Amino acid sequence: MDIKTISIQKPDDVNLILGQAHFIKTVEDLYEVIAAASSEIKFGLAFCESSGECKVRLEGNDEELKGLAARNAAEIGAGHSFVIMLRKGFPLNILNQVKNVAEVCSVFAATANPIDVIVADNGTGRGILGVIDGRKPRGVETDEDIQWRKEFLRKIGYKR
Repeated sequence: MDIKTISIQKPDDVNLILGQAHFIKTVEDLYEVIAAASSEIKFGLAFCESSGECKVRLEGNDEELKGLAARNAAEIGAGHSFVIMLRKGFPLNILNQVKNVAEVCSVFAATANPIDVIVADNGTGRGILGVIDGRKPRGVETDEDIQWRKEFLRKIGYKR
């Protein structure tokens, strides 16, 4: 078995959700919950079918993000995995809806950070072992850092 590290390719202004589900209809069900969450969110999603034709199935409302999701999903190549690429919205705006889709088994990451996906390849299929999301901590926050964090969350509208 080979262990590979796949670096997700995306612009800095794009967030991603990486998960695993179990059924071909996942691509349509995820489309519906994301589209219903906000008319502002632009997204592309790709789902790696792991039986039958084994196609990367695509949905979304933005062609660039659909292409980006497709390229990254194909590179990961893990059965029943899905990649959602978002603009004009954050994962927290749709994460609970995504996790509540009946066929979603798990979510590995929801981030805007640089991300690497650790994949096991046995020659016939691939599975996601985990992710490296962002960078290592550089220390513990200080009182000044706490103040900055609180002000930042209020500035962007996520706290009052």
